Amino acid sequence: MKKRNKADITSESYLQTVFRRFKRHKLAMGSLIVVILLGGAALFAPVIAPYHPDEIVGTFSGAPSMEHLLGTDQIGRDVLSRLLYATRISLLVGIMATLISTVVGVILGLIAGYFGGVADMIIMRFTDMVMSFPYILLVLVAAAIFKPGLWSIILILGFVDWPGIARLVRGNVLNLRETNFIKGNIVAGMPLRHILFSEILPNTVAPILVYATSVLALSMLDEAALSFLGMGVQPPTASLGNMLNGAESLTVLTKQPWLWIPAGVVIVVLVMAINFIGDALRDALDPNSKS
Repeated sequence: MKKRNKADITSESYLQTVFRRFKRHKLAMGSLIVVILLGGAALFAPVIAPYHPDEIVGTFSGAPSMEHLLGTDQIGRDVLSRLLYATRISLLVGIMATLISTVVGVILGLIAGYFGGVADMIIMRFTDMVMSFPYILLVLVAAAIFKPGLWSIILILGFVDWPGIARLVRGNVLNLRETNFIKGNIVAGMPLRHILFSEILPNTVAPILVYATSVLALSMLDEAALSFLGMGVQPPTASLGNMLNGAESLTVLTKQPWLWIPAGVVIVVLVMAINFIGDALRDALDPNSKS
C-alpha cells in the first residue's frame, strides 16, 4: 500500500480529506454499497419488479418457486415485487421525514442560538416540552389523531424528530457567535442572512449531517412500527411495515416465513447500514481526527 506523504495530505480539499477518512471504515464502505444497491433497486422498482405490486398473479400464500422467487402473499400478490416497492416507500418516508425535521430544527436552532434572549427562551422551552413527552407515545397519539396514510406519517415523523437537531444547532451557534470571524462580519455590517446562512450554517453542517443519519434510521423504524400496527402506510400500498403485519398470525410466523422474513431482513440491513455510515461520518468529519 502506497504511503501518502505530507504534501499530498496538505494539498487535498476538505471533501477529499473527509472521503479519505471515511474510506478507512471498511464496514461503513460496505454499508454504503448496500444502501446504494437497495436504494437503486427501490428507485428502479417499476423496471426490476417482475409483477405489479397489487396484481394477483398466483395462489394464496404460495411458497417460493422459480416463478415467484419469494412466494406470494395471502391474496396471491408477488412478494418480491411488493418488497421492492415497499423499500421505496419506506426510504421515501425516512428521507422526507428527515428533511422536514432537519429544516425545522436548523431554522429554530439558528434563531435561538444567534438572537438569544426571549426568542431563545421561547424556542428552547417549547423544545423541552416536546422532548418531555415519551417519543413513541407522542408518535402514536399523533398517528391516532390524523388520518393514517403516507404523507400523514411523513409529516408526523418530520415534526416530532426536530427537537434534537434544534438543540444541536443552537449549541454550535452559541459557540460560533463568539468567534472573531463572526464578530468581524457583524462589525463590517454584513446582512443577517449572510451571517446565518453563509458563515454560521456551513460550520454547523458536519454535526447536522451525522445526526440526520440517526434520524433517518429512526424514521424508517417508526414507519415500520406504525404500519405494522395499522396506523401508518395503508394497504394496498406496500411498505416494509405493513408487509410485516402478516407475522401477527402464528401460522404465518411459523409456517409461511417468506411473508415476513424478507421485509424484516431489509429493515434490519438498511437501519444497521445507515447507522454504520453515520458512525463513520462522525469520525470523518471530526476536525480532531487523525489524518
